[in-house]
Amino acid sequence: MGILNVTPDSFSDGGRYLARQQAVDQGLRLIEAGADVLDIGGESTRPGAQPVSVAEELRRVLPVIEALASGPIPLSIDTRHPAVMQAALLAGVSLINDIQALQAPGALDICAASPAGVCLMHMQGTPATMQQDPVYTDVVQEVRHFLLQRARAAQAAGIAPERILLDPGFGFGKTLAHNLSLFGALPQLATLGYPLLVGLSRKSVLGTVTGHGVEERLPASLTAALLALERGAWMVRVHDVAATRQALALRQAVMDSA
Repeated sequence: MGILNVTPDSFSDGGRYLARQQAVDQGLRLIEAGADVLDIGGESTRPGAQPVSVAEELRRVLPVIEALASGPIPLSIDTRHPAVMQAALLAGVSLINDIQALQAPGALDICAASPAGVCLMHMQGTPATMQQDPVYTDVVQEVRHFLLQRARAAQAAGIAPERILLDPGFGFGKTLAHNLSLFGALPQLATLGYPLLVGLSRKSVLGTVTGHGVEERLPASLTAALLALERGAWMVRVHDVAATRQALALRQAVMDSA
């Protein structure tokens, strides 16, 4: 899954692709680099980020979705707002990627009425506050319980299980220790009965471990992607599609030769 942030304030590439043509061109580059899905977002959800209005989010993402919807790969909309979900579905997206796991009023019904897939993510708190003091008794069991609860709620609303992905939400209301515990538990989370999406690309947890800034985290991002796949992830969400494709090609060649 290639990341396309149509925002001025995303933690890694905020502002680079805010203009429609810049975003469309980047989307085409990600497709050419080998992305299987493009995840388009119009609201930054980095730690400390402030919400934007639905009207502004729509202004950012709809022209980009409309320009790329006829392309060779499916589109995902990264949003927590039901009105944006509805408009994006009408514009041609195939996946709703929601950091709030469709908890907003109306979100479940909107998704159930469409054939689109849904990605349900765990987050403690909100983007504005989530990293202030995240606390868990048992982060693995609490995240596991939440994801299963939301998957069951989605199915009860009419979303078929084969349309559901789960995301443990690395960096969303978690300390370094929480993130590492979840990473170690990926094999357990991958057995819940739904495909697992992992997003660690360039995140601050990698910077904390390596001591490198966001623009210097490619080696750690590639390692995280490979380790996630080894531990059962079905999809990885990345900024650096071409480099990740190279790493995955080598991994596959080694596996095929065994």
